[in-house]
Amino acid sequence: MIKTLLGAVALSTLMISGAFAADVGPAIVFDIGGKFDKSFNESMFNGAEKFKKESNVAYGEFEIANEAQREEAIRNFADKGYSPIIAAGFAQAAAVEKVAKEYPNLKFAIVDMVVDLPNVESIVFKEHEGSYLVGMAAAMASKTGKVGFVGGMDIPLIHRFACGYAQGAKGANKDAAVFQNMTGDTGAAWNDPVKGGEITKGQMAKGADVVYAAAGATGLGVLQAAADGGALSIGVDANQNYLHPGKVLTSMMKRVDVAVYNTMKDGTAGFKPGIHALGLKEGGVDYAMDDNNKALFTADMTAKVEAAKADIISGKLEVHDYMADSKCPVE
Repeated sequence: MIKTLLGAVALSTLMISGAFAADVGPAIVFDIGGKFDKSFNESMFNGAEKFKKESNVAYGEFEIANEAQREEAIRNFADKGYSPIIAAGFAQAAAVEKVAKEYPNLKFAIVDMVVDLPNVESIVFKEHEGSYLVGMAAAMASKTGKVGFVGGMDIPLIHRFACGYAQGAKGANKDAAVFQNMTGDTGAAWNDPVKGGEITKGQMAKGADVVYAAAGATGLGVLQAAADGGALSIGVDANQNYLHPGKVLTSMMKRVDVAVYNTMKDGTAGFKPGIHALGLKEGGVDYAMDDNNKALFTADMTAKVEAAKADIISGKLEVHDYMADSKCPVE
């Protein structure tokens, strides 16, 4: 009872603090892991902060602590008139669908899932395309010919990352071995860096010397274990190269920050309902190159990755999408 009351007070306080003047602006509901997870949620937070800085318009925000708060948070924002209300992550789809039906005059958006309603913008990404590029880089950087993948929750979306990565690794080295492990089958899989580190150590024991993490905050444990064990890692969603300079080969960036910024900037007047799929061509995914990792790329590696990127954008190279066909062409 006390926890319930405290949760309600927290929700109410956050929503009141986000209101301004006679107008109520946008709102964002972060998923489990929090807005400072250095990955998916934090990238969304950065997009919202950019919008606030440029527009001087406040936004409502809430970080859920458990699954039961998803619908409660979205509905509380809707009750206050926030619009658009942006939900982070596929797990919020049911809550968005339910509340959006109850508030047809408000606008909603969800990242990483499709909710087919006239007042919902569904933003999805072609993660397999970006993962192909970092898979190529991993195979070319590997000295053992063995690379790893650590996913978060065992769901089709994360298998899309894994399948794209394996295709890229095999594209660069047909004899490459790719080890794949998921962290779990519940939401806790996104926020378990200790387990992420343990899985990484297991893959390294089998010879993997480059490990790609697509696991939210769990990935922080992957990057740490790889750095401690003398292997390279690959970050995800945000540019995570800075976390372990010289030890993170690259990061597969998923520009959820741009998606959130654009949705907030468009507001209700420029709102675009429907499905928006963002890949390499649309600037929705890419690999990260900066001063923290550029020494890890040879000129040949960069040339080959850039050539593959151009071929994917032009349509010459098609990366298999696990979510369209769950039979991945490579193991």
